[in-house]
Amino acid sequence: MLVSGIVSRPKYEPFALDPSGRSHLIVADHPAPPGDFGPTPASNAPIEIWCVCTNPRTTAEASQNGRAVSRSFRSTAHLLDQLDKRLARELVGLRIYAVGIESFVWDVARLARKFGMEKGEYRLTHKGSERRRVYCIHCRAYTEDVTTNIVSCSGCGASLLVRDHYSRRLAAFMGVQVDAEVPGDVPAIEEAFP
Repeated sequence: MLVSGIVSRPKYEPFALDPSGRSHLIVADHPAPPGDFGPTPASNAPIEIWCVCTNPRTTAEASQNGRAVSRSFRSTAHLLDQLDKRLARELVGLRIYAVGIESFVWDVARLARKFGMEKGEYRLTHKGSERRRVYCIHCRAYTEDVTTNIVSCSGCGASLLVRDHYSRRLAAFMGVQVDAEVPGDVPAIEEAFP
């Protein structure tokens, strides 16, 4: 039932620092193992690594090159809240790098755009699970961490077909009622996004 080749599906590039940045802020939804973020640019631009990690020692090990300053957050919500506050007072020249699952990197992109950052000033790298955030076109609710082709909407309870159509504005895949024409006619539910 999924349609492949839909052009709205985001494409991600491998992680790489932009040498033109005045400073670099790497945000990740997972603990960053040493060397996870590749080589640093030749410039002396400051580098910060913000990770969701309950063990601060793990994050400290990620900055083994001595140039990066690391900070751990207890949850994704905590990291995004602090990023919102940071961007409210940030100056031109910052480059943001979001690394993690799709919903996380697009939440970071939303914050960057909120504060006037252009696409070239933030980079998104998908890493980890393929699970999806699904937006119900019927009740406008979000259902998080979807791994199956059909999911029960967290808002209205409708059986939603998880489409490959991705909305960058909503930071979610579209979900449409699978049995709208023939109520109760729901195809087999399959694991589709591990």
